[in-house]
Amino acid sequence: MPAVPLSVVIITFNEEANIGRCLAALAGVADDVVVVDSGSTDCTAAICQEHGARVVEHPFAGYVAQKNFATAQARHDYVLQLDADEVLTAELRAEIQRVCADWQHAGYSLPRLTNYCGHWVRHGGWYPDRKLRLYDRRLGSWQGQLLHERYEVQPGQTVGQLRADLLHYSYPSIESHVQQLNRFTSIGAEELAARGKRASLLQLCLKPGWKFWHLYLVRGGLLDGFAGLSIATLSAWGVFLKYAKLRVLTRKPTA
Repeated sequence: MPAVPLSVVIITFNEEANIGRCLAALAGVADDVVVVDSGSTDCTAAICQEHGARVVEHPFAGYVAQKNFATAQARHDYVLQLDADEVLTAELRAEIQRVCADWQHAGYSLPRLTNYCGHWVRHGGWYPDRKLRLYDRRLGSWQGQLLHERYEVQPGQTVGQLRADLLHYSYPSIESHVQQLNRFTSIGAEELAARGKRASLLQLCLKPGWKFWHLYLVRGGLLDGFAGLSIATLSAWGVFLKYAKLRVLTRKPTA
């Protein structure tokens, strides 16, 4: 049986700092690369075109809808979905090539290794951070709410596991982590509010401390040194932000 052809799909918005590195690592793996861009104002589209990727403009419709739209733009049914700040290692490229030569499952999960301010994070619950990113689009779809999107295969289908790491350059600075937390906690608060959840003062007091203790001590974040301390501290702050924003969103108007 010949190797199946593989499409790589990526969604972007102002990713000129990342997208070139992502695309350059696809050599020898992708038979088709499509980038769905939601109105970038930087050089993202030009960089994609320089690397031979097709660029499709589409207004951002939420992560689930955007990734399903991007998957539909692929020329082939076998798809690898990446974010612009992710990079295939040589080992992962070789493993994906072997999978495409003998495809056996509806999808495959990849271990993701995140770089935090120059440090590769292996503790604190951040690794292996498996993501189902390699899939046969006929046998599943992207599901989830505003923020927590995930790819799900159809009932009865199987998922394989790859071993080589997908590199994730998500946090080049503390500032980038703070900015992401502010954006994601707003979305998270909206999700909770849509489900009818409310935030008590007790939750605001206790949940952040539990988050720090769980990441830094229980999950071993302290083994990552400064990166582990920063992640645990800012993650705890993010929990407080999410529930504080939820409390504001759901508070009853005063007379």
